[in-house]
Parts: sequence; C-alpha cells; structure tokens
Amino acid sequence: MIHDLIISDLTRTDMKSAYQVFKTSIPDAFKKDEIGFLKEDIQREILHKKNLLNDSLDLPDSGTHFLVAKLGETVVGTISFGACGEETRDCTDNQLQHVGELGSLYILPDHQGQGIGSALINAMVEHLYKQDIEQFCLDSGYKLAQKRWLRKFGEPYKVAKDYWGPGSDHLIWLCNVKNFIKK
Repeated sequence: MIHDLIISDLTRTDMKSAYQVFKTSIPDAFKKDEIGFLKEDIQREILHKKNLLNDSLDLPDSGTHFLVAKLGETVVGTISFGACGEETRDCTDNQLQHVGELGSLYILPDHQGQGIGSALINAMVEHLYKQDIEQFCLDSGYKLAQKRWLRKFGEPYKVAKDYWGPGSDHLIWLCNVKNFIKK
C-alpha cells in the first residue's frame, strides 16, 4: 500500500487527471485481455466514463458518486457508485435494478498491484455504509479483473456465458455492504 495515497470525493480540479486515468487504463485493460483491437469499443468506454464523471458533478440528481485516489495532485485511480449498468440489467433480467453498482474502478497501469483498488473499494463501502445502503453489485467482462473479484467477492451472483463472444463471460456479484466493512 502506498503511504501518501489520499482518497477523496471527486472535485472539479480532479476532472482532467481522472479522465486521464480512463484514457490510459481502459486501453490497457483491453490490451491485457487481448481485445486491444476493439478500438471503437475502447473509445466508447472512455467517453462513457468521461460523461459519468461530468454528470456526477454537473447533475446532482445523477445518482453517481465518484471517489478518487491521489498521489499529490494526480489522480491515479477512480471508483464510482451509481445505478446498475446496462450489462447488469441485461444479464439479470432487471433483477438487480434496485441495487446500486460499484463501477469505474480503474488504476493507472504503473500503480496497479499496490493496493490502490482495494483502498478505493474499502472507502466506497464505508461511504455506502454511512448512507445506510445495504447492498451493492459489481460486474466485469475483463478476465483479469474477474480473477481478482472472484478472490475478493467470492462466487458471482450471475455468470452470463459467452456474453462478449465465445469464451468471454460477463460476471456479476451481489454483495452485502456489512460483509466488507473493516472493523
């Protein structure tokens, strides 16, 4: 874990740096999953995340809350909580539409594997607990992330086989906030 890491709510001054996390981390995640050739999908995902950032600050009723991990003034990681995403709704026949979703968990490649993602998850879970939110879900189509989530969150609530194509499943977890509160 990095000692001078600060986790805080997203502010307007963090926007450019947070957007850079997406511009760097999303293509890297696609490349590591051997789907880096999906250039249009990468750009669509980056734009979607940029819009979520903007909406979280510009539209108070957007329902999306971002936390950022910073080293100095530079954002090195992000996480959000908001309404269930399209894939989660699609894969569960809207069974989890009433449950909010952790998302936008991206860490700059040079800072991955140092505990920043876990620190962001823990901070967001604490935020949810303080808001009296009892459950959250999260999903992933990235194979590398799925391995991490299986270790951290256990067996998924739903596995959508071949959702992204042959051999590319989409996994969804449903978690109780209290199970992840650090005592």
